[in-house]
Amino acid sequence: MSKTQTIDDRYSRTIAQFVADLRYEAIPQEVRERMKLLLLDAFGCGLYGAALDWSRSLQRACGSVDDTRKCTIWGTSQKLSAPSAALINGTQVQGFELDDANHRGVVHLGAATLSPLVALAESRGGMSGRDLIVAAVAGYEIGSRVGICMTPDHIGQGWHPAGTVGIFAAACGSARAIGLDASRTQWALGHAGSQASGLMAAQYGAMIKRVHAGHAAECGMMGALFAEEGLTGIVNVFESEYGGFLTTYSRSNDRFRIEELCAGLGTHWETMNVSLKFYACVFSGHTALDAIREIQQERPFGPADVERIVVHGSKVTMDHVGWKYRPEGMTSAQLNLPFCIATLLLEGDVFVDQFTPESIHDAQRIALADRVKVIEDAAITARGARYRHMVRVEVFFKDGGRLERTVEVSRGSEKRFAPAADIVAKYEKLVRHVLPTRQMDALREAVLDLERLDDAVRLGPLLARGRGALDAA
Repeated sequence: MSKTQTIDDRYSRTIAQFVADLRYEAIPQEVRERMKLLLLDAFGCGLYGAALDWSRSLQRACGSVDDTRKCTIWGTSQKLSAPSAALINGTQVQGFELDDANHRGVVHLGAATLSPLVALAESRGGMSGRDLIVAAVAGYEIGSRVGICMTPDHIGQGWHPAGTVGIFAAACGSARAIGLDASRTQWALGHAGSQASGLMAAQYGAMIKRVHAGHAAECGMMGALFAEEGLTGIVNVFESEYGGFLTTYSRSNDRFRIEELCAGLGTHWETMNVSLKFYACVFSGHTALDAIREIQQERPFGPADVERIVVHGSKVTMDHVGWKYRPEGMTSAQLNLPFCIATLLLEGDVFVDQFTPESIHDAQRIALADRVKVIEDAAITARGARYRHMVRVEVFFKDGGRLERTVEVSRGSEKRFAPAADIVAKYEKLVRHVLPTRQMDALREAVLDLERLDDAVRLGPLLARGRGALDAA
């Protein structure tokens, strides 16, 4: 990149410099501790996701053309190349609507950020636990800011931010992990913008929705590796008026806030604003589920007591999860709020055990979902992106009674972040399906003590399934 360039690349350059310069000591301790919990949660989601149909499809597809045996496919005995591992493991993390997200940025971060880092640790070596923490923070900080810059209108336009925005988290985390300087990190950003993809129409039933974050993980990592070898990228990927990421991926070419890209960079830590899930469904439905539970605490009730339920939310919530349920696959079930409310009322929870292949065609759930309506509340929409998950839920009872609750943020969100014990419990609830107890405990301890891990390659065997996996660690 020429030092005499006249193009405007100030935001891209500032981001690249931040990523290249980020050091462990510059990250506040509370951010480092939060990151370890986020990583533990992502590992739990990824391990659980190993046996899902779409994950198995990817494992077979990549295994049929990839004979490299270096990087662990989490929760399996399979090893493949770093790109395949980043793709598959990223997909597994996002594979069952369990993974983290920055609500303002409307983007899942762990799926795109973590899988490339582990793949790089296994394939290249030389990465300590501290290095992994720093690289992960770089990915989370920039991925969050790109999402915030794009505003919820980005997903409203039909893009899936897990893919389109998550790729920047993957690129920045990978660039930091392999030690790129600022110039090459800027190229990696340009590669990420060129490869960004993901369409929200997949939410209605297509398995490919699960792959968007994994694709971002793979392409973001490869973008950093391309840059390392001198392949130049778009240096003004955010600023370019024609063909830049912001103008191209924004409705009407102007619905973005470019100043958010670098706002508070290095002093305000968006990692602290990442939320965790305690329901196995899309985040846009969590506040409504919390509201139903609160109403049940005031008046215990079940499906037979309900005449109808009305959820008042933002336009984004209505568009994203408020459509009439159609049994077109597991994806449509987990991304449909009426179906999830029906599941809660019938099953008492909305977690992994409640979503089975049979459940998506359950006539009782579908009939109950038809009694749930999601409508836009213009006043909530007007409050902006920070309140896009806010809902007012009305339950109308058959005896003529009515109760309502307003919930602004869900349990596990940045404003109601869960205690460490709850996060560990979720991890164990997921991983016990996959790993023996001793290995599950060893992985948990390694992640929660990550700064003391001398070589992050040790994580690979702890994530593998099969005899000897723990001994190999």
